[in-house]
Amino acid sequence: MSDYAISVEHVEKMYKLYDKPTDRLKESLGLTRKKKYKEHYALHDVNFQVNKGETVGIIGTNGSGKSTILKIITGVLNPTAGEVKVNGRISALLELGAGFNMEYTGIENVYLNGTMIGFTREEIDAKLNDILEFADIGDFVYQPVKTYSSGMFVRLAFAVAINIDPEILIVDEALSVGDVFFQAKCYHKFEEFKKLGKTILFVSHDLGSIGKYCDRVVLLNQGVKLNEGKPKEMIDIYKKLLVNQYVDDDETEKEQENESDNENTKEESGTWKDMTTSNPDIVEYGNGLATIIDYGIKDAAGNMSNAIEKGSDFTIMFKVKFNEKVSDPIFAITIKDLKGTEITGTNTMFEKIDTGTVNKDEVRSVSFTQNMNLQGGDYLVSLGCTGYRDGEFTVYHRLYDVFNITVISNKNTVGYYDMNSEIVVE
Repeated sequence: MSDYAISVEHVEKMYKLYDKPTDRLKESLGLTRKKKYKEHYALHDVNFQVNKGETVGIIGTNGSGKSTILKIITGVLNPTAGEVKVNGRISALLELGAGFNMEYTGIENVYLNGTMIGFTREEIDAKLNDILEFADIGDFVYQPVKTYSSGMFVRLAFAVAINIDPEILIVDEALSVGDVFFQAKCYHKFEEFKKLGKTILFVSHDLGSIGKYCDRVVLLNQGVKLNEGKPKEMIDIYKKLLVNQYVDDDETEKEQENESDNENTKEESGTWKDMTTSNPDIVEYGNGLATIIDYGIKDAAGNMSNAIEKGSDFTIMFKVKFNEKVSDPIFAITIKDLKGTEITGTNTMFEKIDTGTVNKDEVRSVSFTQNMNLQGGDYLVSLGCTGYRDGEFTVYHRLYDVFNITVISNKNTVGYYDMNSEIVVE
């Protein structure tokens, strides 16, 4: 019997992109011999194998083909070329509740969805109590799902998919459904599957979860398998991809030779923001006495990266050009969660740093280095240059939510940050 659970061999997925709907119609009716479409490859010659009992992650930037390859593996899509072999019964957490009938009750949808996956009524009967207990939506299971809140809907859909006892579990960003307590239950079930030796194929933007759970990671980029290997190695490459700093193996030696020269060039030319994933809709204001002209973020290794490992040092820096002579400018950073709550921040006044007098057209560079103790997740950074003019607090220039920080963590505690407690049990 074969040791593989999933084998992907030379898989391609090509879409025809038409400029006008009439071009598609003409081609389908055979009214034109001229090619009216452009070819777009969502996947191109992708090869990898998932062994039985292995947990494999797939990561990549948006549009890299992650969801496409999962849909091909689960039979939702057919490949344009190549072959996928699956050795085992699959349960897929892709589009949760996609097979639900909104007019049916929760119970009826459990049986409908289970049957669609390929289970008998007797097998679903045996798992029904586990499904309902996991979903924990009470008597709503006897009501049509069209009356459910979105939270109840995904809880039931997730409960059905994960409690059917598959041999292969395929997960696409589905572990972040529901409230924090339900998410904890989902991750506990995920860990239970791993301990039972189930095969898991896992797609997520949560690099902390990828690093914690996966034995091996496949990295896709623009439809091509860029690399595969140990989680940390692939995450490091992915971080470089995010800020357009990845260099392939053929150019690695050349990159190392020129690394110091390149760094000097970057520093002189002020291109930090070109290597930082920035917000396309930055909100800014100020009276124009100063302008923030560049910004960026570095990880502990000194690489420009928005992805920072929890427990490591990182640096937020920015450059300010002054349009008038200014005394004692204040340089500030603020970190907020995605809901807009200010989590932390500081400035040169709080830190009692004398910034002195700055002349017109002078540029100041400021850096804030600290240890990352925030919980895993995404945060937004705001930058500011302010001061006092004629005794009045004045904003010279502020950039709100200018870029994000993705905290990679394999250990989260309660709340916004980790107290790094030392625990002794005797």
